[in-house]
Amino acid sequence: MAKILFVVTGASYWTLKDGARHPTGYWAEEFTAPYSALTEAGHEIVVATPRGVVPHVDVMSLRPSMAGGEQVALREEEILRSAEELRRPIELADVRLEDFDAVYLPGGHGPMEDLWNDADAGRLLTAALATGKPLAIVCHAPAAMLATRRKGASPFAGYRVTAYTNDEEEAVGLASKARWLLEDELVHLGVDFTRGESWKPYTVVDRNLYTGQNPASAAPLSQELLKALD
Repeated sequence: MAKILFVVTGASYWTLKDGARHPTGYWAEEFTAPYSALTEAGHEIVVATPRGVVPHVDVMSLRPSMAGGEQVALREEEILRSAEELRRPIELADVRLEDFDAVYLPGGHGPMEDLWNDADAGRLLTAALATGKPLAIVCHAPAAMLATRRKGASPFAGYRVTAYTNDEEEAVGLASKARWLLEDELVHLGVDFTRGESWKPYTVVDRNLYTGQNPASAAPLSQELLKALD
């Protein structure tokens, strides 16, 4: 079976343009849906974070109104409690890509705080793209692509990509407060940005790059990843 690296934000807040700290972390569904699908298929998961910090779940993502109901929220909480990998992450700087068959990055606003300019994340994503190994990234986690820039150029330029949209950021009331918007920065990076309907599942596959637009896209993205691993 395959060994999959989950690169998870280590941030517990997102700094807004006025300097305020918006509580965040990783989004529960974006971890639990792929984690469940992959482990139930027999695959091994290893979690890596910047500096090896234990990642924080965005508590907003576990509210029944955000998770899709009380039972869904309770199930996600149980998965997070039982996922030992979350409590013993390795340091992102220590990752050996050759030890893994695929890489996955869940979102939440956390990557907008740390992964977007993390040199280790940038090196890892650049290497993963070059190897042809499946690289799956969802929601706000494509912010990590910004860390691949070298002298203004990125290996992701020209790839078809989706991510959390400006419209979705506007709908949750954070677009006007953000220092920058993910969709805008990805377009500036040179990707071929594409999108589906707000809040609906939408995934894009371009060569070995698999991206999902929003939390609802995490489950279908994991199915794409499973197909690639098979």
